[in-house]
Amino acid sequence: MTRTGPWVSAAIVAAAVLLSGLLIAVTGGSPAAALRALVQGSLGDATAVSQTLLYAAPLLLVAAGTCCSARSGAFNIGQEGQVLVGALAGAAAGLRLAVPGPVLPLVVLAAAALAAGTWAWLSALMHRFRGVDIAVSTLLMTFLAQQAVAFAVTTPWLLQESRLGAAAALPQSNKLPPGALLGSLGDHPGLQLNLGLGVALVVTLLVAVALGRTRWGFRLTMAGLNPAAARHAGIPVTAVGGIALAVSGALAGMAGAVLLSSPLGTNRLQPDISINIGWDGLLVALIARNRPLLTIPVAGLFAVLRAGGSFLAATGVPPYLVDVVKALLTLAFVAPAVLRRQPVVA
Repeated sequence: MTRTGPWVSAAIVAAAVLLSGLLIAVTGGSPAAALRALVQGSLGDATAVSQTLLYAAPLLLVAAGTCCSARSGAFNIGQEGQVLVGALAGAAAGLRLAVPGPVLPLVVLAAAALAAGTWAWLSALMHRFRGVDIAVSTLLMTFLAQQAVAFAVTTPWLLQESRLGAAAALPQSNKLPPGALLGSLGDHPGLQLNLGLGVALVVTLLVAVALGRTRWGFRLTMAGLNPAAARHAGIPVTAVGGIALAVSGALAGMAGAVLLSSPLGTNRLQPDISINIGWDGLLVALIARNRPLLTIPVAGLFAVLRAGGSFLAATGVPPYLVDVVKALLTLAFVAPAVLRRQPVVA
């Protein structure tokens, strides 16, 4: 068995950072200028910090849910689609339900979680009754979710925006009413702390406690590490994995509702509303080795890359290099577990 120590892990991460700098230099940019732009765009002032925190919230929700499914051995890679389904259900609830204002944001979040959790649970049913691989089914259902959202926002009797006069209606929903939006978390001059971040932090802490301190978390982890031993101990492995998958989908759906109702976007359902948050949230969980508390700083790092990435264009660095850097960092953090021939699931 190959063993790697912390120095090997640090060397792999340093190599990834150096390679990222080399790629920036090869494409005509300055690594130092790119780093300054990244920091300035994400942490340079209160507006930049607010933008970073807004990105961190949905990333954290997706990653926390991924920790649950990965611990159970059900590898969910359909978070991007589950984010879209959550946004779709949240938009329908926010636009169609006549609920008093203070309750409406909770209804939007609950509708998103219920719809996306059910969506993810369908993969567990396919695995239970037809033996369909969960990773494959959750991935393929992402494409169904994309088509469902596209259909909803181009169909007038569903969620397409109302036509104003002779103007053509765009493929998007109406704007959510102000009462459905997530407000600020306290009054902080110049700094915007959205309630979505508070929800994400509380959910992540609850997931950490549930996985580490409860009987449910123990059964779930045992089912993921050794299904045969878990069955021998009387744990219904399939049911436990199905519930974990539904929880993962529900939290990804809440991320979709946060994207819909926070200042990040236009507060309308649009086909590209997920902005790859589902994929990035999955990477956050991988880097954090499926440990919920570790997802908090890692989600912050990915949020910095997102918020600061748009500033890189001014330094001559192609924006797609941000995705390359994220991929290199993910490989660097996951590689030590592969070298130790151990599963990434902790």
